[in-house]
Amino acid sequence: MASLLYRLGHTAYRRWPFFIIGWLVVLVGFGAIATGVAKPMVDTFSIPGIPSLQAQSMQQKLFPATGNAVDEASVTVVVAAPKGHTLKEAQYTNAVNSLIAKLDTLPQMPTQAAAKPINPVTKAAAQEKQILAAAGKTPDEQATAKQNAQALSPLSADGRTGEITWNFNVKTVADVKVATQNDVLKALDTARANGLQAEVDGSGMQAMVDSGGSSELLGVLVAAVVLFITFGSLVAAGMPLITALVGVGMGELAIQFATGFTTIGTTTPILATMIGLAVGIDYTLFILARYRTELLSTDDRAHAAGMAVGKAGSAVVFAGLTVLIALCALSVVGIPFLTSMGLAAAGTVFFAVCVALTLLPAVLGLLKSKAFGAQLRKRQDKVRADGKTVNNGVRWAHFLGKKPAIIVGLVVIVLGGLAVPMKNLHLALPSDSTAAKSTTQRKAADMVSGAFGAGRQAPFIVVVDGTGISNASQRPAAYGSVLKWAGSQQDVANAQIIAMNATKTGAQILVTPKGSADAESTLHLLDHLRSGQAGIEKQTNTKVGVTGVTAIQTDVSTQLTNALPKYLAVVIGLAFILLMIVFRSILVPLMATVGFLLSVLATLGATVAVFQNGAFGIVEGAPIVSFMPIILIGIVFGLAMDYQVFLVSRMREAYVHGEEARQSVIDGFRYGARVVAAAATIMISVFAAFMLQSNSLIQSMGFALAAAVFFDAFVVRMTLIPSLMFLFGDKMWWLPKWLDKILPRVDIEGEGLKQKGPRHAASAPESESDDAALAGV
Repeated sequence: MASLLYRLGHTAYRRWPFFIIGWLVVLVGFGAIATGVAKPMVDTFSIPGIPSLQAQSMQQKLFPATGNAVDEASVTVVVAAPKGHTLKEAQYTNAVNSLIAKLDTLPQMPTQAAAKPINPVTKAAAQEKQILAAAGKTPDEQATAKQNAQALSPLSADGRTGEITWNFNVKTVADVKVATQNDVLKALDTARANGLQAEVDGSGMQAMVDSGGSSELLGVLVAAVVLFITFGSLVAAGMPLITALVGVGMGELAIQFATGFTTIGTTTPILATMIGLAVGIDYTLFILARYRTELLSTDDRAHAAGMAVGKAGSAVVFAGLTVLIALCALSVVGIPFLTSMGLAAAGTVFFAVCVALTLLPAVLGLLKSKAFGAQLRKRQDKVRADGKTVNNGVRWAHFLGKKPAIIVGLVVIVLGGLAVPMKNLHLALPSDSTAAKSTTQRKAADMVSGAFGAGRQAPFIVVVDGTGISNASQRPAAYGSVLKWAGSQQDVANAQIIAMNATKTGAQILVTPKGSADAESTLHLLDHLRSGQAGIEKQTNTKVGVTGVTAIQTDVSTQLTNALPKYLAVVIGLAFILLMIVFRSILVPLMATVGFLLSVLATLGATVAVFQNGAFGIVEGAPIVSFMPIILIGIVFGLAMDYQVFLVSRMREAYVHGEEARQSVIDGFRYGARVVAAAATIMISVFAAFMLQSNSLIQSMGFALAAAVFFDAFVVRMTLIPSLMFLFGDKMWWLPKWLDKILPRVDIEGEGLKQKGPRHAASAPESESDDAALAGV
């Protein structure tokens, strides 16, 4: 592989116009195609075969007109009169009617009269009158009827707040046009001018998310500072940024192209950008630093470029493959939306690797001797009598070597302590009620909760199939028994039969919980309904299922939680095998895998403390997004392998060339610590910058990834692992002979690469040589 990469780098340097023009053509051409087929991005969290979707299928069979809860583009406009007033007052009733008339003229609105927006004041009065008329005359029946009427009423009990609901006339949520959403927002502006408080939420409006921009820019700026400190050159600092942006651009275009053929979540491109920027800058940094080192032994820049790509490029390919495998392995858990997120991020990483291997040497060919131009600073490292440099990496290694056992104990205690909050981990899918407070979706959700109760937006639909009851006249009584059972559950605010089909073979019971969709009480209610399902079925000779958006999302969260151990086992097993192949050792991959687990657990614990428990008041406490832990594990695994390879491979190289085990650890830090520290700092800055976005999912992902890189790079790879290597000494590199024979050999550092091309020693001050070696190796 090293020889092939050498030829690639050498050719790209010499034929730089073809490579640069080629990338430009690909960007422009692919961009035009992707723009032509792109569709809006929407979040559809669904998993085939979960109980709630099975119940929905039963519902659709009994009630053919029932839509798909996942595909329905529902909209709820929430309006409220000023404090001290009600919507029943003529001024505000007229304002609501004017708003409804405006909404009714918008594109993609429903054509059937029954499905169109209706004034909540008029509809509430009609519903209450209808239910009261059918309730009978006993006081209990009247009280129940009033309660049921209020549970369905689009007007709050105090008459101040109302709901205007409809479904856009589209096949799926993805078909809702952004222009239509903007028209809804404009109509709300008019309503506000007429004295109403007006907000909107629902799946039909969810595509409106903050696309970011400022956060990415901040991360790039911090990365630029780190790169300048590393190279001391403005030109060299700019190259990793430019090439990384090209890779991210290709990844984003690929995602846009994919939206034309499949559903892509709204957070997917932001996640891909986050990962693509970080790895794109890091991979280019590794190769550029190696190129700088190669220039110390040759004045043939094309040869130096080939050697850089052949040596550091081999490690980049391996590191990129580990990230790709980890992200693509998300498909193993069998969750479609998670698979699309993983593949999208993996595609961006793939482009980052391709850009680093081809575009970077082409840019070097373009710049030639100016590649390290605009140099404003030079590093001066102390040189010992034996010619070896003494830098901060060496000093840190000596510090670790003095008391390695104590340091190992401290690291385990600290990371273990940070992991403690994870025991209270509460997973849920993102919803309007957990959106940023500044969004209209969150404002609408809060208005509904305040006026109607937290459970208003979290109803369950209990579907009852009575085809097993041969006597049709007995079916309503059976449905009544199911209703009584459902209503008797703890934390139920209201339960009522809302539909019965013409043949009386099926009924739908609306169960409104007391808590919100992500409340623990609502999750327990669903569990109780499911656990008692068999008993009520046997008692009434019916089939019962629980569905609805809340049930579907809860089932998805449960499936994700159950898939986490399986995915973790796959990733850990893969990590162990890959590291054993690379380092020809059993203890090295074992310790690296244990370190990976510690960093992940500590990260999850810190994330729970900050984002779920609201520690430090940074954000409002809310459940952790269900798929965040599994995405985190995949990404951190790949990044952990990056640092493990780039740092420990230097130690192995020194060890196999005759250095003592202790000295090999110090040499690894001498030549690898600076570039690994720079790469980790860049990743941390890029990820942390995404905490500035308003999307809570992106905030938590940015924090978790930044924390994970810090824990894994600085605490595990640069503290725990070397301390363990000091403790175990030669035993760290032990591998049974029989295993050594069957394991494939992978030349990560390009040790087998033959020195091709003319080589002429370049005269350079020793301080510059030391600096280049530290930065590039």
